[in-house]
Amino acid sequence: MNKFLQAIEQRVLVLDGAMGTMLQERGLAPGASPEGMNLEQPEVVEAVHREYVDAGADIIVTNTFGGNRPKLANYGLEEQVREINIAGVEICRRAAKDNTFVAASVGPTGRFLEPVGDATFDEMVEIFSEQISALAEAGADLITFETFLDIRELRSAIIAAKAVCDLPLLALMTFDDGGRTVLGTPPEAAAVTLDALGVDVIGSNCGLGIDGIYDILEKMRSVTSLPLIAQANAGLPELRDGVTVFPGTPEEMTAYHQRLIKLGVRVIGGCCGTTPKHIAAMQQALADYDQQWQAPARKCFLSSRTQVAEVGGKAACAVIGERINPTGKKGYTAELREGKTAYIRREAQQQVEAGANLLDVNCGAPGVDEPAALEAAVFAVSGVTGTPLVLDSSSPEALEMGLKAADGKVLINSVSGEEKSLKAILPLAKKYGAAIIGLALDGKGIPETAADRLAVAKLILERALELGIPREDVIIDCLTLTVSAEQKRAAETLQALRVVRDELGLATVLGVSNISFGLPSRPVLSSVFFTMALEAGLKAAIINPKDERMMDALRAAKVLLGQDERAESYIAHYADQVAAPAAASVPDDKPLGIREQLTKAIIGGDKDVVAGLVEQALSEGLEPMQISNEGLLPGLEEVGRRFGKNQIFLPQVMLSAETMQTAFNRLKEEIRGQELESLGKILMATVEGDIHDIGKNIVCTLLENHGFEVIDLGKNVPAAKIIDQALKHRVDAVGLSALMTTTLQQMDVTIKELRKAGVKVFTMVGGAVVTESYAQEIGADLYAADALEAVAKIKQLLLADG
Repeated sequence: MNKFLQAIEQRVLVLDGAMGTMLQERGLAPGASPEGMNLEQPEVVEAVHREYVDAGADIIVTNTFGGNRPKLANYGLEEQVREINIAGVEICRRAAKDNTFVAASVGPTGRFLEPVGDATFDEMVEIFSEQISALAEAGADLITFETFLDIRELRSAIIAAKAVCDLPLLALMTFDDGGRTVLGTPPEAAAVTLDALGVDVIGSNCGLGIDGIYDILEKMRSVTSLPLIAQANAGLPELRDGVTVFPGTPEEMTAYHQRLIKLGVRVIGGCCGTTPKHIAAMQQALADYDQQWQAPARKCFLSSRTQVAEVGGKAACAVIGERINPTGKKGYTAELREGKTAYIRREAQQQVEAGANLLDVNCGAPGVDEPAALEAAVFAVSGVTGTPLVLDSSSPEALEMGLKAADGKVLINSVSGEEKSLKAILPLAKKYGAAIIGLALDGKGIPETAADRLAVAKLILERALELGIPREDVIIDCLTLTVSAEQKRAAETLQALRVVRDELGLATVLGVSNISFGLPSRPVLSSVFFTMALEAGLKAAIINPKDERMMDALRAAKVLLGQDERAESYIAHYADQVAAPAAASVPDDKPLGIREQLTKAIIGGDKDVVAGLVEQALSEGLEPMQISNEGLLPGLEEVGRRFGKNQIFLPQVMLSAETMQTAFNRLKEEIRGQELESLGKILMATVEGDIHDIGKNIVCTLLENHGFEVIDLGKNVPAAKIIDQALKHRVDAVGLSALMTTTLQQMDVTIKELRKAGVKVFTMVGGAVVTESYAQEIGADLYAADALEAVAKIKQLLLADG
């Protein structure tokens, strides 16, 4: 066994603390590259490592957090990726003692993957492969992925690492005080996704103090059996006498030790504001506790960016919506050939509303580029719902495109007992962290007996286990055959469900409605068979969730099988129907007007149709500003309301903003030459020393969508330039962004310089490390926790002032 993995089995290891603030204290200039010091001032970096080693750190982390090509390009160092990362490991190794582990730090690129951003999955894998190859070559003991905000970016980094090295992997994400990442991922969804990818330790760093980190890890523990890592900040930043400080004391940082150990935390370290004193206190405090820990049993969970679904075990039968399938659907097939996704979006939303726990996505039809279509379908479904996905294809190429596009852990439908299928599909599941549906058939076709289907299921399980796919992630399809042609096989299918459950301990799935094909009143037969299958242990059903008779059977069976405690879900669904059965069955067929259609398109992020709706609105005589104010903006306002209630998240907000931009680009053609009314001029900038601009860019996009004129100065902007441009453009407000704790103070400097220069503007601040109390301390007029709050507050302030 690897020495590091062996060590965390035996005891809790202490990882070091902050690096950036330590380097700043030792001469790192604002706006300079911390990683560049590996080449220019290696003795300074080594001295910081030695302080942590002397404090008792078991693991010291290389100064390579921003050592990827896009980050280094901000300093003109993009051609020195290999040199900087190798130097980082070598410096760390010189400072380490014989029993000190060297962890190679890998951080995010500062870019988002498509469709939220413009980076492709393959591009990200290439970027991380370059950095991690150098780190591994230099002799790092393990890789630690830190401060990631985008689960898809972290997926790409882990897949890159798995391809170029066999070192232990630690994967950490950063969450806000609402318990989600910037893109809406909760700890549970992050943990399920990372666990499936085969990392060794998962956890969280930055953003929160030790109490907040504990809450995050407690949620992770509910869905994973992996060891955990805690890297909290030393409290939240405060401004004291003009200096940014972190108030958490060494004693406060150790207050959760016993609870963390009980939770299964095997690595404890520090992030922003932690010093060698904090690390020494952590190490000393561990001696007071029993450090033994037993991992809980593993379960099968699937995930999207924002949700988790359990399949198998004691969980009730999961409903897999079957409607996104071109078989027998000419309209959907035509859309696939044209590259459109309106049907996919509509069916995804309707099936989830009807009760689907998972969504099957199939794009295989004649004349369709299936790999491209499946990628687009995954993006489309993920844009309108957070329900985890089942990727349904016999094409390995299409499956791989879909797996790259997915935000979380998906279920592959399917692999059979044929050698060709096993060799093609199982490695994809392992590489991309997916569960699999195993079809109980082989090259000879569908076995007649339950015993023969069990034999195929055993073969699939054995091959999956050989590749390292966990037993819990193998779900067997015992195969439903139509009783109109082979009536006796229905009983064999039910018996197969039982033997697969009892002898292999695996969850099962069926395409239930196949049973009634070719017979009249199909829902009658299908729903009764469904009930029988549920009693036999069925754990996932591929059905049409909009078929109320099938859902009736499921709801009733869950009560009778004891899976719906106190019949709470059953009562919640049917209580209103008892009171007014007639009213519930009356459909509302009132067509939407063009304004309502535009609003709906913005809310749904439907870029495919919004341009056509604008054309229709113009043809009906609506003026461009009527279209904007009465159709488009109400949609964006509703998006803001749903975002505020955590009903949607940043990826959906960005999709709606892009849809708004598509519509408005068409309107600009109509009003070319006319003076557009602006709600105000806003200057936006990331402060000097900070090279992160993702959050600021999102705010800019949304401000423009809401009718503001935006002057975007970019990132790493000195106060003098902000003052000059604010005066030049006569702006109404200045928005400042910072992501790093080391650049927080520059916000204070910039606001003071604005006041000193007599620039009379409202100031707004925001960013991952900024708090409302900090904004008040530095004299900012507004603080915004997210992009939509920024828009709402600046509108309120400027309109009230006007």
